[in-house]
Amino acid sequence: MPPNKNYLIELLPSADRQRLLAACEQVELRRSLALYVPGQSIGHAYFPIDGAISLLTQLDGHPPMQVDMVGREGMLGIQLALGVRQVPVHALVLGDGMAWRLDAAAMRRELAHGAGLRHCLNRYISVCLSEFATAAGCQRFHALAPRLARWLLMSLDRLGSIELEMTHELIANVLGVRREGVTESALKFQADGLIRYARGRVTVLNRDGLETRSCTCYAASKREYGRLLPPMPST
Repeated sequence: MPPNKNYLIELLPSADRQRLLAACEQVELRRSLALYVPGQSIGHAYFPIDGAISLLTQLDGHPPMQVDMVGREGMLGIQLALGVRQVPVHALVLGDGMAWRLDAAAMRRELAHGAGLRHCLNRYISVCLSEFATAAGCQRFHALAPRLARWLLMSLDRLGSIELEMTHELIANVLGVRREGVTESALKFQADGLIRYARGRVTVLNRDGLETRSCTCYAASKREYGRLLPPMPST
């Protein structure tokens, strides 16, 4: 993917893309910033350029757990494309970056007039539904180490970097597991030369090796995305 681009915006026909960008403003996403709170009305849609946004659910007083992640491959605020104005999940910035931000009213106008945007988002919503189903099965049936490898790869894809500023505690929280389990798996990855971890920074040294350790959900999600959304245009 070209740098400083949002995939969905780049897939739009030229006229639709230019009109959408003219209505957007570029904003900075800072780690730990809460963009959405459950039950809150959506004020803006976000098209990340880089950085990552974690979608978290919380049940019965338990710590929040990640159900999906949004980066430059997608958008935050798909409910607006469905005519829904409230969000069911927390949206928390996981990694610093930039995004195109669009006022909710402007987003509705674009959806009303832009067939290209509607078509693109319909397919992206299908991808998200598939990802939610995959996340549920992954949480139930796959061991922690493969899930951690998948999560690291997903984060790399969205951040466009080989480094992540993430503590073991934060990773454990979003995966819904104990910190000790994340530490044990990360130390094994480090011993095998896949990653380096120091002072809250994870550096991926062997991405191919990490992919072999990931559960099948990572490759399945990439295939589904590629099936529903066309390849990134070269220009």
